[in-house]
This record gives sequence, C-alpha cells and structure tokens, in this order.
Amino acid sequence: MAKIVARMQDFLRLESSAGLLLILAAALAMIASNTALAAGYDGLLSTMVSIQVGAYDITKPLLLWINDGLMAVFFFLVGLEIKREVLEGELSTFDKASLPIFAAIGGMAAPALVYVGFNWGNPETISGWAIPAATDIAFALGFLALAAARAPVSLKILLLAIAIIDDLGAIAIIALFYTANLSLTALTLAAIGIVALFALNRMGVKSVTPYVLVGAVVWVFVLKSGVHATLAGVVTALFIPMAGKSAKAQSPLHGLEHSLHPWVAFMVLPVFAFANAGLSFDGITVEAMLSPVPLGIALGLFVGKPVGVLAMSYLATKTGLARLPADVSWAQLAGVAWLTGIGFTMSLFIGGLAFDSAALLNEVRLGVIAGSIASAIAGCSIIAAATKSTRSRSPAPAPA
Repeated sequence: MAKIVARMQDFLRLESSAGLLLILAAALAMIASNTALAAGYDGLLSTMVSIQVGAYDITKPLLLWINDGLMAVFFFLVGLEIKREVLEGELSTFDKASLPIFAAIGGMAAPALVYVGFNWGNPETISGWAIPAATDIAFALGFLALAAARAPVSLKILLLAIAIIDDLGAIAIIALFYTANLSLTALTLAAIGIVALFALNRMGVKSVTPYVLVGAVVWVFVLKSGVHATLAGVVTALFIPMAGKSAKAQSPLHGLEHSLHPWVAFMVLPVFAFANAGLSFDGITVEAMLSPVPLGIALGLFVGKPVGVLAMSYLATKTGLARLPADVSWAQLAGVAWLTGIGFTMSLFIGGLAFDSAALLNEVRLGVIAGSIASAIAGCSIIAAATKSTRSRSPAPAPA
C-alpha cells in the first residue's frame, strides 16, 4: 500500500500529469459522445441540480454548475497566481514582465484577427472572436515538460508568465464582452460583498475562511447579476493576504495556492474537460472542418498564436523594451509560441459563453481540439529539437 501511495505522489508531482489527465478526460468525453453512451452522457449533463435556502434557490443543469461553479474555483486559483506573480514573481517589475506582456498581447490579438477574418460579416458567429485568444496553462506546461525535461527553467517561467497574462486578458474579455443583461440590484449586493473582502484585508485578517465565505456570497450575487460568475473567484483571490501573522508564518496566499492546485489540476479541470469536450463526429467532413468557425479557431490557435507571440517579442526586443533570457534561444521561444496555441480549457470555456447553439458548440470543439493538437505537436517538436541542439553546442565540462 505504501508503494502505491508513493507512486501516486510521484505521479502528482509530474508537471505533465495534469495535462495527461486532461487528455484522458477529453478522450472519454468524445468516446461517450460517439457511442451508445451518448444519450446517458447528454442526460447526465442536462440533469437539473438545485440548491435552495429558504425562498431563494439556484437551479441549473449540471453542465452549468460545472462551468459556473467549479470553474470559479479554477479562476480563484488563477487570481491567486496573478497576485503572487505581480507582488513577488515574474510580473513584479517591468524588466521581468515586459517580454511576456508583449508576447501575450500579440498572442491574443493575432488569433482574434484570424478568426474575425474568417467570420467577418456573419453576426451569428463573429461573437466567437475571443475563442482562439486563450492559452491552457496546464496543457502548455505539461507538453513543455514532455518535450524537454532539461529545458532551461527560464523557458518554463516565460511560458508560465505568458499564459498567466493571457488568462488575465481572458478574464477582462469575459467581463467586458460576455455578460448577459445586468441586474443592478445583484451587482450592488456583490459590490457590498467586495467591500467586505477589502475590509477583511485592511483589518489584517489572516484566516482564509472568512474570505472564502464572503467570496461564496459574492459568487451568488455575481451569478444573479448577469456578469459571469467565475469572475467572483478572481476578485476574491485578489484580497487573500500575502503576508502571514508573523515574518516566519506561512503566507495565507501561498498556503492556499499550494493546497488548492492539486484539486484544480486533478479534479476541476478534468471534470470540466469531460463535460465540455464531447465532440460528436456525426456530419464531420472536410467541408465541415473548412467552415468559418472551426477553421477560424484552428488557424487562430495554430497560426495566429505563434505569429503574434513571436512578432511582438521580436519588436519588443529590437526596440529595447524587453530582452530574451540569456539561456533561451529564439528557436526555443518559437516552440513556446506554438505551445501557447493549446487553447483547450479556456477556449472551450469562452466558446460556451459565445454560443448557445449545439451545432456551433460542436464546431467550436472541432476547431479547438484540432488547433490545440496541431499546436502541441509543433511546439513539442520545435522545443525538443532546439533544446537538443543547444545542449550539443554547450562546452564540455573541464576535467577535475
């Protein structure tokens, strides 16, 4: 039993394991959608689930509980990561943050333009412009680990920083462009909750529990307001204290991020992938793949992402606004640029916000999966070759 536990712990420590689990969850969803299990799969996700307190209740299909509820936990973790990186990490100074900021801007703008180019003039599909603009952190880091275990640490940090800024941009896009009709009453109540979070932080409350409880209330009101409920997770995370009760005490933010990460990586995201990656192969032909939505998404991820990242990185370094890490080559950066084209989780999530039509959502899944797979293969191949080449050129160590 002890050996099994030890092996499981080793598995969980592998950066690639979260990505592998996501692949398995997506594969199971596609199997379920294309076999005799399809009716049961659809029926499970459409099952109505209610939570009621007195006269107030929230009733939603299981799929929306996953997308609005579980994903709020994911966005809460993203908020923690953003705050940590801004206060003490790779985004804490302009010198550190400049390259990933420019790279992320290019990596969001270019794929959106590619999608718009294929869907211009179509009011039904143009709202999906942000789908290829997102990067899946777990997948991207997982494939980086698979491609080059000995890649420089700065390359991993660079990819992580780009992906985090990318997620921050996605959060802003969701808040600005993917909101329903707003309820001012619910927004006011959510704002009161946010003021309470601010008060807890300013009063020096270090226990995480009060923040989580108030954050849950904020989530309910944001859900009722018409703004996407997952944003409540990000807002709550920004008020979690960084400093502990004493200089030697553990940071509440660090402790929460450390304990929450395995739950998000190995439960929340795989459940989301299983619920949203159910691509039905019925009617999928070459003609279907070449329709504007899947083609715009796939090429946005596979072409727009790397071109945007590399173009903005080149301009930033040539103008002196940023610099490439000393141990990272342009070839390795190109591999990272293609890995940012793995949109998967975030792209599927935004696709669910952009479209209600089952047919369009299936096209979204087709484009996201095709573009992400192509980007993963290209990114892994480029990084593996570039890292191998870099090692072969390194001088041999001097004899002892």
